[in-house]
Amino acid sequence: MAPKVDTRYRRAVGKTGHAPYIEGMLVLGIETSCDETAAAIVDDERRILADIVLSQTVEHAPYGGVVPEIAARSHIVHLDRLIAQAMAEAKAGWSDFDAIAVTAGPGLIGGVIVGLMEAKAIAAVHGLPLVAVNHLEGHALTARLTDGTAFPYLLLLISGGHCQLVIVEGVGDYRRLGTTIDDAVGEAFDKTAKLLGLGYPGGPAVERAAARGAADRFALPRPMLGREGCDFSFSGLKTAVRHTLESLADVDDRDRADLAASFQQAVADSLADRTAHAIEMFRAIHPGGETLVVAGGVAANCAIRERLEEVARAMRMTLVAPPARLCTDNAAMIAWAGLERFRIGKTDPLTVPARARWPLDPDAAPAAFAGRKA
Repeated sequence: MAPKVDTRYRRAVGKTGHAPYIEGMLVLGIETSCDETAAAIVDDERRILADIVLSQTVEHAPYGGVVPEIAARSHIVHLDRLIAQAMAEAKAGWSDFDAIAVTAGPGLIGGVIVGLMEAKAIAAVHGLPLVAVNHLEGHALTARLTDGTAFPYLLLLISGGHCQLVIVEGVGDYRRLGTTIDDAVGEAFDKTAKLLGLGYPGGPAVERAAARGAADRFALPRPMLGREGCDFSFSGLKTAVRHTLESLADVDDRDRADLAASFQQAVADSLADRTAHAIEMFRAIHPGGETLVVAGGVAANCAIRERLEEVARAMRMTLVAPPARLCTDNAAMIAWAGLERFRIGKTDPLTVPARARWPLDPDAAPAAFAGRKA
């Protein structure tokens, strides 16, 4: 690790509300919003000194989805150990940290509370500033951690619970252009995997099956294709998969693979169309804008990345896609978002609440009309 400056001075500056940036800043991040328990340590040189993620896939697999109570209990059991492991990997002690960053929402409220209470306890005991991070902002700023991406940029955020196109104009400064009017894209992947009997988690299972299938066998719809704006819809596509499956006499592995491939291609085409519309809206606001960022768990899907790369290239945009491990839920993105907020003077009191819902753009129009908001 690089030599550290006086931690007490950095902490004092952080508590004044003034920009506390000083070389050598180190932040511990905690993430417990869903079914990954995670702790990470990041510095202001964009180095990830530790990144520990414990998946609960095995615990939830028998139920075909995340069980909130099981997730929260698992966070309680493992979080202390993961934080200690991260600190050991980074060779960091409590006196080395400048702030504690933690997901305060949105997410499963029981899990969010576990991580937030842990972070509050650490902040209180060690006299450290607390930064309550919006989980979506963690995804939104990951490209700045991995690639140093400059503001402004257009973000496609695609995950199990969210599907949005957002202009990222600065830390805490977001303008939503479009969102889903029904299912999030990750949710559609999970439901399709369940229909096809591919197992859990659904996204990777569909992608594996699709790799063996023919994407042109089944004519599935491309929801919202060609419509104005950049809202999404995936409920009808999921229903089309079900109807197609019911129309087959004896479903075998080839049928499942072909249907998975056809579904994945339909999703990729829909995302590409909506993103192309959003790029036009983005450039109307920021004529010099040239960066498209894709983040969130579904951004780990290789076929979707390739389709978005085609769109970006055709529209003279640069696509930034963080490594797959930083697209799914992790604490490195939370630590980085916390560091970005902390160095512009944004900290939170120990009374900050956990939030099940927390939009990036609280002023955005309702979902059905978000695509018309410029």
